[in-house]
Amino acid sequence: MTSPEAPVPDDQRTPPPPTFAGRLKLEDFKFDGNGSASVSPSPGGIRRSARLSSTTKATPVNTDTSSSSASPSRKATQTQTTTTTITTTLTTTTTTTTKARSSKRKLITHTSRTTSSTFPTPSDSGFSTPTSKRPKPLPKKIYDNIPQTLPDALSPNLLVLFIGLNPGISTAIQQHAYAHPTNLFWRLLFSSGITPVLCAPFEDRSLPERFSLGLTNIVGRPTRNGGELTKGEMDEGVAVLEQKVRVWKPEAVCVVGKGIWESVYRVRQRQRQRQRHGKAVGLLPKDWKYGWQDESENMGVGGDSGDEEEETNTTTAGGWKGARVFVATSTSGLAATVGRAEKERIWRELGEWVERRRAEREKEKGVKEEDEDEDQGQGGVLGE
Repeated sequence: MTSPEAPVPDDQRTPPPPTFAGRLKLEDFKFDGNGSASVSPSPGGIRRSARLSSTTKATPVNTDTSSSSASPSRKATQTQTTTTTITTTLTTTTTTTTKARSSKRKLITHTSRTTSSTFPTPSDSGFSTPTSKRPKPLPKKIYDNIPQTLPDALSPNLLVLFIGLNPGISTAIQQHAYAHPTNLFWRLLFSSGITPVLCAPFEDRSLPERFSLGLTNIVGRPTRNGGELTKGEMDEGVAVLEQKVRVWKPEAVCVVGKGIWESVYRVRQRQRQRQRHGKAVGLLPKDWKYGWQDESENMGVGGDSGDEEEETNTTTAGGWKGARVFVATSTSGLAATVGRAEKERIWRELGEWVERRRAEREKEKGVKEEDEDEDQGQGGVLGE
């Protein structure tokens, strides 16, 4: 009985030589070095992929292997086949890209047609093109959560009565005139010389007593800006202004903003039309300028009827010719039509007049006090 052989350790085992034999049988695909393979040789001795052979249109080449120059032939065939493959791939990619672009163009064209049919054009009956006419004013916006009025600051013997447009939101909330921080009213009063000191909005009630200056508005309703007011309610406020001027009789009236004076001028033109049966223009003359207006435009003259003859008789009988009108620029921060330097110049013209009249009043007051003292002294002598 033969004894079994002792096992050989792994480190002493000699590995078998490398071979192409095995499960894949690579021996059948071994290149023989003579330009041919043992199984299914392809032209030139190189085995080609079945996938490439089925999709690539290769140019026929000479398969004669009897020539002595086999290697250059194989290289030429490989170059031709590779070029053909690249060309085929580029052609396929170009065709795919062209189809995609064509589909995109069709989608854009379809979208444009859909948009054109959805939205009306100027030629459609439901579309109205913009015109040069002014848009209709928006309905009145009422701010119910804030006070709807602002008290006037009035008293007899005023030098100037300032007429504003209407209270803004900040003014209505604080209940003090020209209270918005961007409004230039108080700064222009001081820089022009109308007030000798810079006042704050909360001092508005003290202006009549301290500086003989009054405050009022053509419209009492508060808004965010003047664009929320209608011409109708501004024209309605003209008669109220005329009545205030007649009652308090200031020496002058300062209209703070061209729009306010346009309303006054429009109402007066309408009255003249009724009296003379003429045509009322309603617009300011082309040569109109800021500053002092003609004395024929004085405010507070006559009664409510507006009859010229009655106004003339009232002026003569009462001895008061009405309040002179000075039209100044708007002081709102939203009014940027006139520059700051021009505003200063216009307001300074009124300030010079106020300074002169205030000095004259002081002089007249001093003379009057001296006369009263003399009368009292004479009365005391006679009494003794």
